[in-house]
Amino acid sequence: MTEVLNTISTYAIPVLLLFIPVYALTKGVKVYSVFTEGAKEGLSVAIMIIPYLVCMLAAIGMFRASGAMDWLITLINPITSLIGMPGEVLPMGIMRSFSGGGAEGMMSELIATYGTQSQIGRIASVALGSTETTFYIVAVYFGAVGITNVRHSIIAGLLGDLSSLIAATVIVNVMWY
Repeated sequence: MTEVLNTISTYAIPVLLLFIPVYALTKGVKVYSVFTEGAKEGLSVAIMIIPYLVCMLAAIGMFRASGAMDWLITLINPITSLIGMPGEVLPMGIMRSFSGGGAEGMMSELIATYGTQSQIGRIASVALGSTETTFYIVAVYFGAVGITNVRHSIIAGLLGDLSSLIAATVIVNVMWY
């Protein structure tokens, strides 16, 4: 089974990259002009979201530099230790809701310090893969399409992030400890 999956993963992307244009040509689509039109739209979307992205990155920098992250960790740590979540994972779990790149940087620090086979490294890895960048999505994507009333999106996203972080902790603790 592993050999079959390795073969599929080796050829999947090249086959798709070949199949899609060939299929489009058989349907009479002018592939090059459609591709360049899509690239032009993508560039305009990228330019449109830059202000929202800059604002989000500035807010993340202020949050970390102000000491609010450390204060929040100190406040939450007694609760998370009840489910077996080490306090070292909390900053990465909180940062993940704001920035994927920031969370990846924090996770790489955790892995460099504690190792990939440690409880902290495993929980951080599983949590990073199972949570989302809620505030980034709201700031950039909602802003790009002009949605100003986010209603319950932030609360729902944060609850999803929290449940994923808790599930990552419980699953890692059950499987390895």
